[in-house]
Amino acid sequence: MADFGEPIVASIGGHDLKISNPDKVFFSKNGLTKMDLIDYYQAVAEPLLATMGGRPTLMQRFPDGASGKSFFQKRVPKGAPKWLQTTVVSTPNGTTSNAMVAADIGHIAWAAHMACLGFHTWPYMAENPAVTDELRIDLDPSPGVEFDDIRFAATQVRQLLDELNVTCFPKTTGSRGIHVYARLEPTWDSYQVRAAAVALARELERRFPDRLTAAWWKEERGDRVFIDFNQNAPHKTVFAAWSVRARVGAQVSTPFHWDELDSIEPDKLTLEVVPARLAVNGDPWAAMYDAPNSIAPLLAMYDADLADGMMDAPWPPVYPKQPNEPPRVAPSRAAGS
Repeated sequence: MADFGEPIVASIGGHDLKISNPDKVFFSKNGLTKMDLIDYYQAVAEPLLATMGGRPTLMQRFPDGASGKSFFQKRVPKGAPKWLQTTVVSTPNGTTSNAMVAADIGHIAWAAHMACLGFHTWPYMAENPAVTDELRIDLDPSPGVEFDDIRFAATQVRQLLDELNVTCFPKTTGSRGIHVYARLEPTWDSYQVRAAAVALARELERRFPDRLTAAWWKEERGDRVFIDFNQNAPHKTVFAAWSVRARVGAQVSTPFHWDELDSIEPDKLTLEVVPARLAVNGDPWAAMYDAPNSIAPLLAMYDADLADGMMDAPWPPVYPKQPNEPPRVAPSRAAGS
């Protein structure tokens, strides 16, 4: 049996955590280990908990590291520490499960110890699941889309939201895309937040029809950037800020300042460099939590589209059929029927 080091007992977040196999390599490119990952999360604990703290979290586990196979830990496993906080969450089809709450950095370290290489968080606090407090705009790098196209899309998202007095903040996805977040007043549910995202995507497509699209069906997108509104659908999770991706280079989903947009290079933002970057530049999202936004202007745009005869945008196939939703048939199949 391979030797991955003697177990370590560490006090993290006020919890005693036994870390087995601390020297097991999780990221093969630079030989980064389980303990390197846990040390990283402790280094970014403050901004990480500012955005993730108190939220239900879906863990994606890679028992053999980033190069191996993975599975989603939909339920907290048996044998989890008694101090681990959990909450009941629901999937789009109504199945419930017991998910970890990102209560403190000890919880994050425990999940990393369990080979979690990716935290996917819900857009609400565990204590108040009826209220969605984040708008999350996912700029999807479809085939043929370059990162400069994603930069352009992010700029236009910011411009539109600025016009509506909604302050937003960007982060890399840890891969090829960008997420733009806006913290919301505790007023709306996930259906309303999704409607706001639909309105934003459609308005951006109207402004830049050759470069941006709200088309749900891939065959209609071409080489335009897709504004993925359905990432705001009820019970959808999004890859968390400051979370390390399951890539061999250990890239991080990294918040950044808007004035860095033209120079940001996602592949260089790794577990090894992000803590030093944070120490120098501070948390680019620090101001996000003090001034939550209203989505009332976006909801007014959504209602105006409906009044003009538009239907709701398509929902993902795992969701029950929704009111005013168009047929769930790809346009090419509908044309041939």
